[in-house]
Amino acid sequence: MPHELDLILTITGGLTGALALGFVTQRLRLSPIVGYLLAGILVGPFTPGFVADKRLADQLAEIGVILLMFGVGLQFHVRELLAVRKVAVPGALIQIAVATALGALVGRAAGWTWGAAVVFGVAISVASTVVLTRVLSDNDVLHTPAGHLAIGWLVLEDVFTVLVLVLLPAVMGEAAGAGAAGVAVSVGIAVLKLSGLVAFIFIVGQRVIPGLLGYVAKTGSRELFTLTVLVVALGVAVGSAMLFGSSMALGAFLGGLVVGQSDFSSRAASEALPMRDAFAVLFFVSVGMHLDPAQLAVGWQLAAGTLAVVLFGKPLAALVVTTLLRRPLQTGFAVALSLAQIGEFSFILAALGKKLGVLPVEAEQALVVAAIVSITLNPMLFGFRDRLARWTSALFQQRDAALAEAEAASLDEHAHRTVVVGYGPVGKTLTRLLRENGIAPTVVELNLDTVKQLQDQGIRAIYGDATQREILERAGVGTADSLLFTAAGAPGDGVIEQAKGVNPRLFVLARAFYLREVTALKKAGADVVVTGEAEVAFSMTERLLVRLGATSEQLERERDRVRSELFGSGSPGPRPAVHDA
Repeated sequence: MPHELDLILTITGGLTGALALGFVTQRLRLSPIVGYLLAGILVGPFTPGFVADKRLADQLAEIGVILLMFGVGLQFHVRELLAVRKVAVPGALIQIAVATALGALVGRAAGWTWGAAVVFGVAISVASTVVLTRVLSDNDVLHTPAGHLAIGWLVLEDVFTVLVLVLLPAVMGEAAGAGAAGVAVSVGIAVLKLSGLVAFIFIVGQRVIPGLLGYVAKTGSRELFTLTVLVVALGVAVGSAMLFGSSMALGAFLGGLVVGQSDFSSRAASEALPMRDAFAVLFFVSVGMHLDPAQLAVGWQLAAGTLAVVLFGKPLAALVVTTLLRRPLQTGFAVALSLAQIGEFSFILAALGKKLGVLPVEAEQALVVAAIVSITLNPMLFGFRDRLARWTSALFQQRDAALAEAEAASLDEHAHRTVVVGYGPVGKTLTRLLRENGIAPTVVELNLDTVKQLQDQGIRAIYGDATQREILERAGVGTADSLLFTAAGAPGDGVIEQAKGVNPRLFVLARAFYLREVTALKKAGADVVVTGEAEVAFSMTERLLVRLGATSEQLERERDRVRSELFGSGSPGPRPAVHDA
């Protein structure tokens, strides 16, 4: 290929292969990540046909790692972890320890040093955020006690991954050959550098970054806001590496934490991070390019041992821990089986181990195979969770009934939540009525000043565009009882479709200015539509008839007549201006 086109051809070939195979795996009800990895094998140097530039693919993958870690920091919420800390904290730590030990034994059986074996064990101890969230969502488990626990568990694994990324260069780098004293000195220096980086980002960054985002947000330009978030993610990552000698992944994670604690977290996640998804695809393609079938034929025992740890060792450890910590078997199986896979963070850790000269080439081969197989099987294994729970529930029937009742009660505490989209005069009135009747509203609003005022009043408010699924999920649509669309001059069908996709049982009351909008809103899933044109017609008709001296019977007859003219004789509704789906 012409040398000057290497970058374009690598991106085009990688994304085209990922699109084709990702679509095929999606149609087969498998994770698209499997397709992305297979696409990497297809365009890699070990298979015939088109070969992408591996060096450029690795650099693009580095951008993917930066954006992935920025997204992890952006979506990290301490309150989510605190809610399940009594189980997630000990559970994640024990499961990581068990999986690391099992993985290390596999590495030692392959003839590796203890250092390489432990790094390999750590790499297969952490699950994929992308896969776990997708599996929970596809099975309607994301917003259940089991889903909350699995997400909290995964947050702990992500934090553990970040710590390993910080300490691994110090432990396994140049000081590793200098004995315990050298390692201790290197770890101490690494901790000092980390402390300086954290202090700098949280002292300086918390003053500069939110101010910059706020200034750009006031311009009203979505493109500039997206560009600003990307510059922050990449700039903090590169700056951390150049100024503090840390990994770019760590800098990106800390930058994400700063943005995540600001009022811009939801909007950044919804508008700027789709770019992350594109580079994440290239990251998986790059990983697939490293698979050499010839080496795999020699090291199949290592791949089989790795798969055994991922598919059996990790889930069994998680199940035992959740059972000992008094969680229902159904919850335990859901958490355990959702963790029976590896993904992006396993490859990030392995790439660092390889860069440090710790992991041998065959380790990467085993990880790619284990990822493809485990990600492929994970949705199917997760589908057996209820059946497995029933088979074993006879031993814990009385115990599980009491625990399940307690979990249901904890969910009932959060019942009857309502999401209000838009805080104009209508939204303000409805929010007041909800609060006066003991219902906790969450307001989604695109005016930053309004969001801050609501937060000062103790009202939960999310800054962002409600047409974005991430914004609605952050607002709590998944566990909400109803959604009230009150935004003026904005099409509501996109918002309603996204909301119903997150929570099909959601009751939706929507506002429309014109009668012609009613059909689209109903089609999108609105249960009740209130129309401005109809309200004006009814109000003016009634006031005119009263002025002309009409009786109550005449008023009712004219209401029916106007209803028929505006909506047709068959239009249902408790009031003329309200249209029930």
